[in-house]
Amino acid sequence: MRIVFMGTPEFSVPALEALAASGHDITAVYSQPPRKGGRGQKLRPSPVHQLADKLGWPVFTPINFKNLTDIETFAAHSADVAVVVAYGLLLPQALLRLPVYGCLNIHASLLPRWRGAAPINRAIMAGDSRTGVCIMDMDAGLDTGPIRHCRDLDIGVTETFAQLHDRLAVLGAKAIVDVLEDLSGYPAVKQDNNGTCYAKKIDKSEARIDWSKPNSEVDRQIRGLSPFPGAWCMMSDRRLKILSSIPSDGSGVPGEVLGGTEIACGSGSITVLEMQISGRKAQSASVFLQGNNISQRLE
Repeated sequence: MRIVFMGTPEFSVPALEALAASGHDITAVYSQPPRKGGRGQKLRPSPVHQLADKLGWPVFTPINFKNLTDIETFAAHSADVAVVVAYGLLLPQALLRLPVYGCLNIHASLLPRWRGAAPINRAIMAGDSRTGVCIMDMDAGLDTGPIRHCRDLDIGVTETFAQLHDRLAVLGAKAIVDVLEDLSGYPAVKQDNNGTCYAKKIDKSEARIDWSKPNSEVDRQIRGLSPFPGAWCMMSDRRLKILSSIPSDGSGVPGEVLGGTEIACGSGSITVLEMQISGRKAQSASVFLQGNNISQRLE
């Protein structure tokens, strides 16, 4: 098939690699424009852009598709299908209709649960025990298109966003290759809107830990936001990110350090496994304790 691939972050990379390895013709790659980052704030192309450059595919980085020229350029690719994975731009209806088989999206949830920008984070933070990926036909709505195929997996009890992100990226890559091998074998089925949840984008204001909450909720917050933006609290006058934890059975005043890296919550406690003090690299709890004294209460 002649494929236009549209994606931006690391989550999109396994799908692009899998499609290339399966023998499809990648006619063009679309990604968001390079952004400033790192030391010196130099413009850095996205992970998808970097891979496309490495493999010699033409890359297009429109700011949006409000310009008719961008639509005409897309049409000129004469794609059989567009594969969209965490691209990050809204696609107008006129563009969705251009490929022969439309635009297929890999979405990291079991739709209709967790439509929206942050389905992986929200699944962990809500305490879901299972999640997965869906391959769907894109329409004008937000993750509302008919579904062709879903694959699910268990969320580990200690799994962080980063770990689940990587597993789902690989799962989605395998799923899209299978669907494109036999599109007629995966007919599109209209979504059931019962149980719909909206996975709104993570706001940095959600990252501060409220130790008065139950330990299960604090633990899910930590895992769902690890490593970025990272759930955090104050240790004296320094910001402390907590990147990995497990619930424990201790009790005390919320935020009280019960010993080692065990911290009291509104009910129960958590034991911190990995953390990062502002200005330093992430460290395991044992290494952190060798060079730092945790105050008697975290705020």
